[in-house]
Amino acid sequence: MTITMAAVTFDCSDAAALADFWSALMEVPVDPEATVDYASIGMGGSISPALVFMKVPDRTPGKNAVHLDLASSTWTAQVDRAVDLGAKRLGEFDEAGFQWVTLADPEGNLFDIAKG
Repeated sequence: MTITMAAVTFDCSDAAALADFWSALMEVPVDPEATVDYASIGMGGSISPALVFMKVPDRTPGKNAVHLDLASSTWTAQVDRAVDLGAKRLGEFDEAGFQWVTLADPEGNLFDIAKG
């Protein structure tokens, strides 16, 4: 028996709103019946792993211990699109042969979009 990654879960204050942001960014629809308390994208297999958003009363303070690394051949255009969708651009990096931009989603969760 093996273990598989089912989902990456985001703690948040408004699950439906954060799911809408990630849905638009990933171009995958929000799964049916999203609420302010719980929402997901990709639970039907349209992306792997799926992304889950759960309302929590208190978020863990400080830097994210886990973040998503996304890649695109049109990475600079995707960074601009993410910002247009509500992300905040935090920094641009070129290290060890990799280029990427670090961003924060509307609730402050960090993610990177790299040249891919």
